Amino acid sequence: MIYAVSDIHGCYGKYLRLIESIDLRPEDTLYVLGDVVDRGEQGIDILLDMQKRKNVVPLRGNHDFIALRYLRAMELPYDGEEVWELADNCRMWLADGGAPTLEAYIRLSDREKRGVLSYLRSFSVYEEVEAGGNRFFLSHTVPDKKRMQSFDTLLWQEFIVGEPEYDEEYFPDRYIVTGHTPTGLIDPASSGRIFRHKRHIAIDCGAVFGKPLGCIRLDDFKEFYVD
Repeated sequence: MIYAVSDIHGCYGKYLRLIESIDLRPEDTLYVLGDVVDRGEQGIDILLDMQKRKNVVPLRGNHDFIALRYLRAMELPYDGEEVWELADNCRMWLADGGAPTLEAYIRLSDREKRGVLSYLRSFSVYEEVEAGGNRFFLSHTVPDKKRMQSFDTLLWQEFIVGEPEYDEEYFPDRYIVTGHTPTGLIDPASSGRIFRHKRHIAIDCGAVFGKPLGCIRLDDFKEFYVD
């Protein structure tokens, strides 16, 4: 079976309960569509757990990318001017939910830090899979329909900060599965639930904002929720 979840944002307890709820087996695959870290308290704990699971496939979200950028920068030498520029940008990250990630990272051993940075670097920006006779395009987010149909010209950044057009069917032969935008902001009636419309499946249910963590099984579109 193939599952997809997104925007766990440090909600370690919900993440573990989801793993149990879907009864993830070695032959199954769980795609995590980005934003594992930041805002919630235990993003680093989730990363450490995901590293151990060969059947968990991570995709890059904007928070994962930014966290990697600044955590990696901590390990590099900088001159005085670069330090001040880095500090200013880092303060913006911390204000946008990065503080718990940084605090947890600092407590890691040197070996664990190297492992976390290497793991974050390994995240892909999209995956294409087949399940239950259907084709799926998985990413943290996507750009508008016109840009998506000019696929060869896309920048990788558009898969972590793009703005989807949820009222447009992008492709007649595949589903697009994304996170990034809490479903309650797409459609208030879908707050805390997976949003499905015109072959677009949005699965960021807002777990870090007190909503359930949502997951979809692509083989049969069954939805799972944990509080």
